[in-house]
Amino acid sequence: MNDEEQKKITILQRQKLKHFIKELEPIRGRHTELVSVYIPAGYDMNAIINHLQQEQGTATNIKSKTNRDAVIAALEKMIQHLKLIKRTPPNGLAAFSGNVAKREGFQDYRVWSIEPPNPVNLRLYRCDKQFILDPLKEMAEDKSVYGLIVLDRREANIALLKGKSIIPLVNEESMVPGKFKAGGQSAVRFAQNRELAAKEFYKKIGDMAKDQFLQMTELKGILVGGPGPTKYEFVDGNYITTEVKNKIVTIKDLSYTGEFGLQELVEKSEDILANEDVAEEKKIMNKFFDILGRTPAKAAYGKEEVMNKIKMGAVETVLLSESLDDETIDQFTEEAEKMSTNVFIVSTETREGVQLKELGKIAAILRYEVHAE
Repeated sequence: MNDEEQKKITILQRQKLKHFIKELEPIRGRHTELVSVYIPAGYDMNAIINHLQQEQGTATNIKSKTNRDAVIAALEKMIQHLKLIKRTPPNGLAAFSGNVAKREGFQDYRVWSIEPPNPVNLRLYRCDKQFILDPLKEMAEDKSVYGLIVLDRREANIALLKGKSIIPLVNEESMVPGKFKAGGQSAVRFAQNRELAAKEFYKKIGDMAKDQFLQMTELKGILVGGPGPTKYEFVDGNYITTEVKNKIVTIKDLSYTGEFGLQELVEKSEDILANEDVAEEKKIMNKFFDILGRTPAKAAYGKEEVMNKIKMGAVETVLLSESLDDETIDQFTEEAEKMSTNVFIVSTETREGVQLKELGKIAAILRYEVHAE
């Protein structure tokens, strides 16, 4: 398996994990009756089953009959499920069980399990009013963090790219006068004042970048961009502390500043962000929009149309917005798996993800052209 294939698998695993967490997070027990179990990679499954059977015996001491019966039943559901798995998966296992009936006095015991994309390093058994999901949330996060600086002589923006989200930090307007001098000033004097104002502005932005980025240990790099030569004057001049300057990994020519400039900087830095989730999401969404524009018969969108194409076996990749409800995502994932169709869950944190949401939340790249009859 090459690096590109491995990267796609990792991203899909993380998407699956996020969906798994989204399903379990809202569930609440009436008492401490929801069971969470984490089994470390390489740990003996039989030892875990024996431990849970012992916990069943201990649970008979719970004073509340309702809570006691619920815990014992949840543990039994968990034990029977783990017996079917038999062997601990390579990355370990996270499993959860409990009564999820929404009405008092009713029973609906369910069990879930997942092999996370990263090895499980803790052994845990806990009964609580909610499932213990923090270890999985930690694995599901895209931990990549980049600094963004976009500027020209009029304004500057400093932001973070955290996973797929652009988080604005600073928006600063300059005091640099326009290119046309005021009356009474000589052209030379006006030009000198303009350059002095520009240098003051660069120094101010350099200090702000230092305040935001210098102590940020998780920062993987800083991306700089903007229209015209300003960005080079800023980076090459003595305006940024050396420690921050050493973190700059690319400088890009842009058409905009502001919010659009930040988006454009991320898009034009695809070479730098190639191994990050945000780049993969933008890449596949741009591929869809390109196909839709050039060869519409090889693209589809809308719930009914895409489902019909999946059942035909015509879909190469189905694109599902994370804003869809769990039932719809499960329905499309199940049908896609039958036809060896790739499934990509698209966030709403990128511009392309917002476009998919506005398009109906479901789209597809087809294996071949399908023309309407």
